[in-house]
Amino acid sequence: MATASVGFKSREDRRKQNELGEARKAGLAPPEVDKDGKVINPHTPQFLSIVPCYSNSENPSLEHQKNWKTENVSTKAYYQRGAKTNQAEKYRKGACQNCGAMTHDVKTCMDRPPKVGAKYTDKNIAPNERIESIELDYDGKRDRWNGYDPLNYHFVMDRFEAKEEARKKYLKEEHLKKLEEKNNNDATSDGEEEEDDVVRVDEAKVDESKQRDFAKVTKRVRTTDGGSTRTVRNLRIREDTAKYLRNLDVNSAYYDPKSRSMREDPLPDADPNDNFCLGDNQYRNSGQALEFKQLNTYSCEAFEKGQDMHMQAAPSQAELVYKRVKVAKENQKSQRKDAIMAKYGNAATKDDIPMELLLGQSVRQVELHKPASGIKLVPNVNFDLCFLLFVFIS
Repeated sequence: MATASVGFKSREDRRKQNELGEARKAGLAPPEVDKDGKVINPHTPQFLSIVPCYSNSENPSLEHQKNWKTENVSTKAYYQRGAKTNQAEKYRKGACQNCGAMTHDVKTCMDRPPKVGAKYTDKNIAPNERIESIELDYDGKRDRWNGYDPLNYHFVMDRFEAKEEARKKYLKEEHLKKLEEKNNNDATSDGEEEEDDVVRVDEAKVDESKQRDFAKVTKRVRTTDGGSTRTVRNLRIREDTAKYLRNLDVNSAYYDPKSRSMREDPLPDADPNDNFCLGDNQYRNSGQALEFKQLNTYSCEAFEKGQDMHMQAAPSQAELVYKRVKVAKENQKSQRKDAIMAKYGNAATKDDIPMELLLGQSVRQVELHKPASGIKLVPNVNFDLCFLLFVFIS
């Protein structure tokens, strides 16, 4: 029951007021109305409906329970950093003696103190700062990133990237100079070492982004978090027969369940055309596995000799260097062969080979005559024997 009478009341007045309140709650009497014409709920508790004495209100009302802060408080609004207003041309009384701005004094001035202040020079008067009164709510007052502009950080990133590019370019040029000086000073007769040095210089000239793409990261599978706990090898289709089921003999090829490998052939006597499982050793010594083994061997040997090459750290670079070295060896071999042929000649490029040398014929019909003795050799005699006999007679 809302009422504005807070002074002294007699017992009869209080009894009538309580009866009126009960009638209003029961709906027998009309409810109270405030000054704005709004109906007051008769079931409102008395400690909420009683108008306080300091409100100076004579009519029943519930305005003392309302929120008087009707302005919308924002959490996005913030002060404009570095905002300036008007700028004077001469010093004004009450302004900062250091810079000449009216919005602060000399104690709170953030400008560098000149030798003679603006109060005495009337020059370089600073503009006034823009002072704003912003009301923030609870979250806005405690937001550490309120008023931050992410576009301002692009200047920092651009400067860092420019410095990083200049540093990489400088280091690459220094590395290239060292390699060229080493090639000029340490000239050797070994063609392979010279070719390795040339390959190093060529690799240093190539841009890193074009040479290999090591920054590319691919998501791994097989776990809930996208990572891989171990290396999985020897994967097979579930419809295919497992290795350990191809030959159930106890004395057959050994199967290692931990690594899922069977190095020997489980069916050595079977037809190779029908046998699809020849053992892991057969697969490791054929096809691309053999090429990978040769590449890995060359990479280890080159790394031991001091070449900047590693199969696990830079596989693309190692494969590129290995291919270039193979091509260089083939070219060197062909040049050496051409030099030997130019010096000693080539029997394969001469005239046609005689028929007896081509077919291996050593027996033919020969007739030799000597007028003094009258000896005549019979035909189809060995040529070597006839030649010796002719020399003996003559």
